[in-house]
Amino acid sequence: MAEQRRNQRPTGGRPSGGRPTGGGRPSSSRSSEGRPDRGGRSDSRDSRDSRDSRGDRDSRGGRGGPSRDRKSGPRGAGSGRSVEKEAPRSADQAVYDGPDLPDDITGKELDRAVIAQLKGLPEKLAARVARHLAAAGALIDEDPETAYQHTLAARARAPRLAVVREAAGEAAYAAGHYAEALADLRAAKRMNGATAYLPIIADCHRALGQPDQALKLAKSPSVANFESEAKAEMTIVEAGARRDMGQMDAALRTLELAPLLSKSRAPWVVRLRYAYADTLEAAGRTTDALAWFHRTDAIDADEITDAAERAALLEKAERG
Repeated sequence: MAEQRRNQRPTGGRPSGGRPTGGGRPSSSRSSEGRPDRGGRSDSRDSRDSRDSRGDRDSRGGRGGPSRDRKSGPRGAGSGRSVEKEAPRSADQAVYDGPDLPDDITGKELDRAVIAQLKGLPEKLAARVARHLAAAGALIDEDPETAYQHTLAARARAPRLAVVREAAGEAAYAAGHYAEALADLRAAKRMNGATAYLPIIADCHRALGQPDQALKLAKSPSVANFESEAKAEMTIVEAGARRDMGQMDAALRTLELAPLLSKSRAPWVVRLRYAYADTLEAAGRTTDALAWFHRTDAIDADEITDAAERAALLEKAERG
């Protein structure tokens, strides 16, 4: 679910590059504020195709009569060739169509649970939605904006499916569209009651300058029942919200209550240690920060953080 993307994103106390800490992979597309309803129309392509075909008949001199140019009479008259041009797509049509789908994306790449949720749709519609979700999953790391556009195309066709709104929300988050992510993930939560989105929702509030809302979510009763990874993500977001509010000591205490010394080398432990080291440095405790950057690097076999580089910079600063 939402935890899959968090396995690959380094986290610190503050968003880097405008992206908040925490995060999730569009689970619906892998197997992810402002514009919540853009492209959300449920009209079918068939109806638009019928409108387009009527327009074509009119331009060819069919039922609607020949299309005339004000100066030269019937379009193309005397030229021996048609000068018809395809009408530009509207913004809604562009969203509905979405980016081009690679030929090798079939939709079968999705998890079985996701495919099962699409079975309530007409067969051709389900196939198109599945392909857009699968394309989003393939692109989410290297091109999150295009991945997001794929999820918008899926959402335009099936806005009432929680799995589609989840994918749109998580892709929006990855692309930095935090208001859109918040809207779609809230919609998904209303549809299926899932609490797995809470860390990402809280982080969206941080990115939107609402750390108090992030703290409220961090104190939700359901957080106590989270698995270790999700609980670590919420802890990181909570500490970040404290930092946003200038409460550095509270941020450090929040992280110190987490299992920083866990013997596990799981990514969530790496991110917890990194967030703690980053917060220590921000608090001016550079010696302690250096020690924790080294402790982070010691278990970061997949290099999901830049702990080694951060440690090197602190060592250079101390020597200088």
